[in-house]
Amino acid sequence: METKQFKAESKRLLDMMIHSIYTHKEIFLRELISNASDAIDKLYFRSLTDDKVGMNKDDFAIWLSADEDSRTLKISDNGIGMTMEELENNLGTIANSGSFKFKSENKLDEDSQIIGQFGVGFYSAFMVAKKVTVISKAYGSDKAYQWESEGVDGYTISEAEKKNVGTDIILELLDDTDDENYSDFLDQYRLKSLIKKYSDYIRFPIKMEMTHSRPVEKPEGEEKDENAAPEYEDYIEVETLNSMVPLWKKNKNELKEEDYKHFYTEKFYDYNEPLKYAHVKNEGNANYNALLYIPSKAPFDFYSKEYEKGLQLYSNGVLIMDKCADLLPDYFSFVKGLVDSEDLSLNISREMLQHDRQLRVIAKSIEKTISNELKKMLKNEREKYEEFWKAFGLQLKYGIYSDYGMNKEKLQDLLMFTSSNESKLVTLDEYVTGMREEQKYIYYATGESVARIEQLPQTELVKENGFEILYLTDNIDEFAIKTLAKYKEKEFKSVSADDLGLESDEKKEEIKAKEEENSDLLKTLGDALEGKVSKVILSQRLKSHPVCLTSEGQISLEMEKVINSMPSDQKIKAQRVLEINPEHPIFEKLKSINAADDKETLGKYAKLLYDQALLIEGISIENPVEFSNLICELM
Repeated sequence: METKQFKAESKRLLDMMIHSIYTHKEIFLRELISNASDAIDKLYFRSLTDDKVGMNKDDFAIWLSADEDSRTLKISDNGIGMTMEELENNLGTIANSGSFKFKSENKLDEDSQIIGQFGVGFYSAFMVAKKVTVISKAYGSDKAYQWESEGVDGYTISEAEKKNVGTDIILELLDDTDDENYSDFLDQYRLKSLIKKYSDYIRFPIKMEMTHSRPVEKPEGEEKDENAAPEYEDYIEVETLNSMVPLWKKNKNELKEEDYKHFYTEKFYDYNEPLKYAHVKNEGNANYNALLYIPSKAPFDFYSKEYEKGLQLYSNGVLIMDKCADLLPDYFSFVKGLVDSEDLSLNISREMLQHDRQLRVIAKSIEKTISNELKKMLKNEREKYEEFWKAFGLQLKYGIYSDYGMNKEKLQDLLMFTSSNESKLVTLDEYVTGMREEQKYIYYATGESVARIEQLPQTELVKENGFEILYLTDNIDEFAIKTLAKYKEKEFKSVSADDLGLESDEKKEEIKAKEEENSDLLKTLGDALEGKVSKVILSQRLKSHPVCLTSEGQISLEMEKVINSMPSDQKIKAQRVLEINPEHPIFEKLKSINAADDKETLGKYAKLLYDQALLIEGISIENPVEFSNLICELM
């Protein structure tokens, strides 16, 4: 028996694979199970045209067995097996895939279940094993052969004894270390959990002897002692560890709503039933099956850095990634589910698919499906959509604002805001459709809550004209609205904007004349508030309130509050404008003080009115003691 060397490039590849390619060592079992499934598939394929095989689909199986004493794990299949030459070619030369060759030679179509095509997964066994032994007997051969290796030093091939066709892979596990507990892979319940996680939908049964416990039954006629502790005995039972038939590959008419909901709660560990689900079977540029779920409630960590988005990614029922982030855009990160495709060109690592072209095609298709499902829900199940909006609407608004508004056209029709009309949620389309003929703008107001916005003096003129106002209560709202800029050619306009498009020319001229007449008064007030406001003007919007704050430029008062609340040394300040109601008695009081040339008292009034305007806006005043003293003094 001669020891043979791996080729130099294979040596380097094997070393790289053992130490760096796979992130989690546990995936070795997934790879070996996939190889066993491929081997069975090849013989099953042959049995369809060759009666000599003498086996039908129900005869095929994959077996696991673990021996703690010898520290060995055995994976066996009754598939097509390998000849000596195939062992040499497939296992002696890394990345030379027998599955790929078989698929090519037999011109298998897209429905073929052959999984492994690149021939590297087998070597993941060396991540957990100090020695790997493969005993294989090929279909149609009288001889069996044994391939054995301890890693990069090489391998041996010799004749062996094996009664039945198929392949046994025996792993002698590495010794445990402080960092790695390799004995874990000998525990039957750990192995069972790994099969459920990675290989649950392999279409052939994966079997293992499982040890269970049961009460010892007393012999017939023997009296039972009610006070005695029950005795238990262990027994061994062969279990099939995988479910074999993926739910998503079944026909929709075979399934009930309860099947989808049960699958969701069990697979994604959610106590709540999903709000919506979609079973997708896509053919064309991207061939895949998918199950997509919208949860009814946001996970507790959804809006935190710890939350990890992504769909489970399968290839022919084999789990490739538990959370493939590249399948979902950030604004749809609330979606849970899975995608199973036979088209994925699995590269050297089944965990590194970020640059796969086919994956990008699937991701685009998934995004479109989610968008269509949300639009259908909005149109046909309004209450359910509003429930969704309350849980995840914030994420869509972030999607509008992020990436410089690149996705705003995709998301704008899904947005909802509370309306001043009956305080109900409306879409932008509903707002625009309900606009009066003479209305130029989509009006909005910002604040901490609907109740606070209702009290804002800036809303008075818009309401007096009978126009609807969108109430923006989330921090991101105004940033998203400014990113949109307009909807269906209608520009968004804050109720705090300098020109609301509602003032008549006569009113504008009247206010302008009053400002010129009282320019000295307004200048004195402005000087008293130097550094706090850019100017003091007479208001065209106020009806009953004495004062309000507005802003000039792109940064509003609400945006200033949001940005300055972030943990950053950089603070911004909106260009504040103090507006005074010329029809309010307070203005007459200011005029009389100015006429008496009492600039000190006028300055005190300026500070008091400014602080009052801040409080109306929900902004903390700088000096509450001074504010209180001024009230007492001026009363």
